[in-house]
Amino acid sequence: MTHIAIIGAGITGVTTAHALLERGYKVTVLDRHRYAAMETSFANGGQLSASNAEVWNSTATILKGLRWMLRNDAPLLMNPKPSWHKYSWMGEFVGSIGRYRANTIETTRLAIEARRHLFSIAERENIAFDLERRGILHVNHDKTGFDAGMRVNALLRQGGLDRRPVTPEEIRAIEPALQSSCYGGFFTPSDATGDIHKFTRGLADACIRRGASFVHDAAVDAIARIDGGFGVSWRATGSTDAVAPARHDLQADGIAICASVASRQFAAMLGERVNVYPVKGYSITVQLDAPQSRQAAPTVSLLDEAAKIVTSRLGADRFRVAGTAEFNGFNRDIRADRIRPLVDWVRQHFPAIDTSKVVPWAGLRLMMPNMMPVVRAGHSPGVFYNTGHGHLGWTLSAATAQIVAEAIDDWSGLGAPPMVPSSPVDASKTSHAAFL
Repeated sequence: MTHIAIIGAGITGVTTAHALLERGYKVTVLDRHRYAAMETSFANGGQLSASNAEVWNSTATILKGLRWMLRNDAPLLMNPKPSWHKYSWMGEFVGSIGRYRANTIETTRLAIEARRHLFSIAERENIAFDLERRGILHVNHDKTGFDAGMRVNALLRQGGLDRRPVTPEEIRAIEPALQSSCYGGFFTPSDATGDIHKFTRGLADACIRRGASFVHDAAVDAIARIDGGFGVSWRATGSTDAVAPARHDLQADGIAICASVASRQFAAMLGERVNVYPVKGYSITVQLDAPQSRQAAPTVSLLDEAAKIVTSRLGADRFRVAGTAEFNGFNRDIRADRIRPLVDWVRQHFPAIDTSKVVPWAGLRLMMPNMMPVVRAGHSPGVFYNTGHGHLGWTLSAATAQIVAEAIDDWSGLGAPPMVPSSPVDASKTSHAAFL
């Protein structure tokens, strides 16, 4: 039985493990945390949103970013401190503007198919994760924003998505709890929301039932080719020994890198460049303890286009509000001046919600300069990548897991790795015939 070691127990690592187990592989998942889904997959915005598939590589995004640079409460913020990685990444980001249309359409197609896979997995494995299939409502507060949304809508529809414009009256009918005025918006009835942490933990448990091994508290610090396979070495992060933590080793036939922002580091160990950059996002979880708050909170997921804030209702008593993009390296600090706009937004648009119990969170999204995930075989036989999903990690994960599993099938079945594309991003080049 072919043994695949997966580095990373977030949403992409766990969905990859599940896809491989269904194909009959032996799977070991290693992660530096005590439990699965403790970093980027812990408290995101909760949206499974094909309607948010627009990539960011546009002149409009760059101009907005420049205007926002001096505002601490801006939706997008960049620390100007010099960093070769950051500024070289920005250069590649600008160079990808020419692929904006094609990448947005391809991401839409991938997201639509990913939702189908995720719903199927949840049903087969009986995972409860506060799923709400009520759609996602994008709200515009002025004509300029609405007109920009119409241009994006044309691309999303080319990708096969039913996202339709709605009037202020239709918005109020779709989500009566939203009392603030708006110019118009767009509604995608097929989109959904849920708790990514609950889903990932539930799927990890399902993988264990299917025979997967999870090695937690494992800080992987070396990957080397040995005896036709790979040796993975790690130290225990939770060790209480007075001396240096003991080292551990594992041998596997193949390696799948699904390690969020650490993917760049692991790729470098394998002699490759995977240019992911960490982009910090923030969220708050508002506890809806009072009946008045539960009644006042929306049940349909929202995206405020001007503020770049998304919301999800997680069960009866939790309201998730997330937003902002911060280019500040590997900094995970939770800044009060970045949390405050999220709380203020809730108070402005849903004044009857009690915000006295708010849990803040910050996580690092891993982004490629062209906003497309890295889903491909590595240059070395037996190495595979499923990483770099940006703001759509959960949305795309169930489909990219299938793509990388198919690549592993090709390698293990033929005794040689599949052809490596010249581009570092494979998702836009890969045939999706298996699940279209």
